[in-house]
Amino acid sequence: MAVTYKLTCPPAQQDGLGARIVTSAVFFVVGTGLVQHVRRTLLRELRQVRRVAGAAQSVLLRPPPPRVEGLNVAAAQLSADRAASVGGDLYEVVATEHGVRVVMGDVRGHGLPALGTVAALLGSFREAAHDEPDLGGVLRRLERALARHLRERHREERPVSGRPTDTPLAEEFVTVLLLEIDADGGLRALNCGHPWPYLLRGTEGVPLARAGPLPPLGPFPLPAELPSAPCGRLHEGESLVLHTDGAEDARDTRGRFFPLAETLTKAAHDHPVSSEQIVRTVFGALLRRTAGRPTDGVALLVLHNRRPHQPADGARGTARPATGHPRSTASP
Repeated sequence: MAVTYKLTCPPAQQDGLGARIVTSAVFFVVGTGLVQHVRRTLLRELRQVRRVAGAAQSVLLRPPPPRVEGLNVAAAQLSADRAASVGGDLYEVVATEHGVRVVMGDVRGHGLPALGTVAALLGSFREAAHDEPDLGGVLRRLERALARHLRERHREERPVSGRPTDTPLAEEFVTVLLLEIDADGGLRALNCGHPWPYLLRGTEGVPLARAGPLPPLGPFPLPAELPSAPCGRLHEGESLVLHTDGAEDARDTRGRFFPLAETLTKAAHDHPVSSEQIVRTVFGALLRRTAGRPTDGVALLVLHNRRPHQPADGARGTARPATGHPRSTASP
């Protein structure tokens, strides 16, 4: 339109100031309209991509059931910003014949690549949690699933990046915490570089008994032996709070870290204590502390024990046979 105006319209052929102003105005209007059109098109496509990615994430990271084998469960995510709405947090709770098994993890990065890694790990966990009698076997299955996923992604990205196919994606890693809760509340864990959970006991939030952590999955192979460590017991009325590192690393405008332990202690004073209330209390305090702009995504998973104390052999199919080596259930 602008070119046609310049070539065919008589005023555009004149050299006077008025004609030049009119010509400039025509070019400005046409250019502005073109920019606005391109902008609206890109924003529409971006919203569509984000809707699809968000729907995919909601399917993969589905809300856990509200009650699993006598445990009340609540989980939620908090994104750092709108651009990071698709993150790399993962969690799942599964009732198996070996006990209630839980995974909490954090994939490095955000966006669709991280979402693909989440899909690979969650799919592997949901199968391995039922198949493997020990947590060590579950963790090895996760390691193999991650390695296979990264190799496949590397082959797909190579035509673009030009990297040789035998170059590993050494910068990719995942922190993972695996927990097993038996019928009597005994806890066992394997931790690959993930923050340890908190135990709400009475009116106090204390860190769970800690064992030596393993390195995150990805950069280094797992050791030959993977014995899960006993780390206390979840008694009736107590809650276990699993979280990603964004909960403790969040800072306010003065650079002060978010006091997660103190916030959980305050949440423990609510009566009756519920998993949902703990999640709401922590997220509300975190948003106030960061003025609604956390610097990293946060995921919380809360397990509240509502089942009465009972011997392990009286549980509904979750006890191990009486033979073999008994597990230690000493409280921290």
